[in-house]
Amino acid sequence: MTNPPADMPVWCVIGRAPDSALGSVRGMGSMIGVVELNDARERIGSHHLGADELAEFVRAREAQRRPRWVFSDTPNWYPALLAAGVQIERCYDLRLTHAILMRSQLVTDRSVVAAADEWDAGPVSAPTAPEAEALFEVTERRSHIKTVPHDIESALAEFARQTTALQTASDPGRLRLLLAAESAGGLVAAEMHAAGVPWDIAEHDRILADELGPRPAGDAKPEKMLAVAKEVRAALDDPRANLDSHVKLLHSLHSAGINVASTSKWELEQSEHPAIAPLLQYKKQSRLLSANGWHWLDEWVSEGRYRPVYVPGGVVTGRWAASGGGALQIPRQLRPALRADPGWRLISADVAQLEPRALAAMSGDTAMAEAGRGRDLYSGLVDEGIVATRQEAKIAVLGAMYGSTTGDSGRLVPRLRTSFPAAMGLVDSAAEVGAEGGVVSTWLGRTSPVPSEQWRRLQSAANQFDATSQDETRARRAAGDQGRFTRNFVVQGTAAEWALAWLADLRLRLARLPGVADENPADDDRNPGVTSAGETVGNVAEASGPVFSRRAHLVFFLHDEVIVHAPAQHAEAVATAIGDAAASAGKLLFGNAPVDFPLDLTISERAAKG
Repeated sequence: MTNPPADMPVWCVIGRAPDSALGSVRGMGSMIGVVELNDARERIGSHHLGADELAEFVRAREAQRRPRWVFSDTPNWYPALLAAGVQIERCYDLRLTHAILMRSQLVTDRSVVAAADEWDAGPVSAPTAPEAEALFEVTERRSHIKTVPHDIESALAEFARQTTALQTASDPGRLRLLLAAESAGGLVAAEMHAAGVPWDIAEHDRILADELGPRPAGDAKPEKMLAVAKEVRAALDDPRANLDSHVKLLHSLHSAGINVASTSKWELEQSEHPAIAPLLQYKKQSRLLSANGWHWLDEWVSEGRYRPVYVPGGVVTGRWAASGGGALQIPRQLRPALRADPGWRLISADVAQLEPRALAAMSGDTAMAEAGRGRDLYSGLVDEGIVATRQEAKIAVLGAMYGSTTGDSGRLVPRLRTSFPAAMGLVDSAAEVGAEGGVVSTWLGRTSPVPSEQWRRLQSAANQFDATSQDETRARRAAGDQGRFTRNFVVQGTAAEWALAWLADLRLRLARLPGVADENPADDDRNPGVTSAGETVGNVAEASGPVFSRRAHLVFFLHDEVIVHAPAQHAEAVATAIGDAAASAGKLLFGNAPVDFPLDLTISERAAKG
């Protein structure tokens, strides 16, 4: 591809104009500034627009030149464009990219971006024990993301700082790829919220009624939960047992001779008391009611769409989090409620063993790559004679990536060191760096946060001349936790980068597919498209919004899984696009490494998982 002419804008920076009122870009009467830059980052144009003019301006520039739009923060700008029917191809999200650049080891002079602390809205430190164990399970964050500046001059200044930081990077190519993928993820998150997940409210209600009983009035417990609670109290011989209070329930359990230290599932399962089975059932019902019950349905689903709020880069490894709606925690039993509109299909795909495949690729371990090539990697380990069963293979691989040293993991992981020395060497080295207080980086350059001040105090206390054995034990434990954190950081973070590249590529492939109206020019809003089976595919999908009502679009993402909502006649083309995007992501990140990323792919009206 030839370079664009010098007078063609490659970058368009958007921000509030200097004389605009403070507040949201959606506010009436606010003025928007747009500064156009060429590839050398030189100004070649500027525009002063009313908020109601921005969408048409962006639409026109997209049609003419398809520049990369520079947003202070994608959620602040893109939703209004989508609501106006405007989809953009590419963007650069200053908030997301700042969080990466200010910590990346690939940037030789991070002081350039670190000086602008008003842009620092990302994770700042690694947790210490016991929080480290839960780090990689963070999926729901209720706190709001820190607001960054949205005025045009601040955006231009930050963009200039980031450009300088990239120019000093030791491997700018990798970083540019990471920043582009992270920014594309911001677009995907906004688009999925705008389109929503097609949701069958009646099916959700049926599932709740089946599990809990009919919806009760007010905040009363459903009748099936009450019945199970009664069964638990009878088995405990305690008619007043409070099953919803950890402390009071623990007291009732102890009074019944059930000597457990907590009410966690794994500990309760160790007891054979007749109260345990109904208690576990009650706890499961309680989780469903509180997390995804009727109140959740009322709050998050309307007009046949569930619209969660994703937070790209919300976990320090680069994995997504959610700030509302719990998209990353939808229980398997509710999957049947994900139902395509009439005449549409859900195309679901998830990657088999994404993280160990990413480890094989980044470490260059050809033996590990071959064990999973074209097949289930865990079964491949069995076929290679490394372990006896698929379950043992899973325990061994997870133990290697998370640093487990006891039980079955402690017995099986040494076998991986013999069979896959390059892969194990990479994670072992990362663990050593972390245990010593260092930081590690993913394949594309996202760097782990430095240990917390509490961690450093523990290490310092253990090195004092009057240190006690307790000081030394606490320091060793904290060092081990930090080592396990960095061991998994490099793997989970690199897998997250592959997933972002997959999303970004798939998003563009879907945008190139024809819309229903494109195939049926006579169709309009009064005459929606019709499939060969005579199913309506137009008006019923209007809840997806003006951009996605007639074309295939992403509706769900969960670490290694995507779901696309598409007109039935495009389902096979979408399935091909998903597979091609996965292959492209692997090649983009890892070149010709002999690692594949096979997909479990289904086309159906519902997204239920087996």
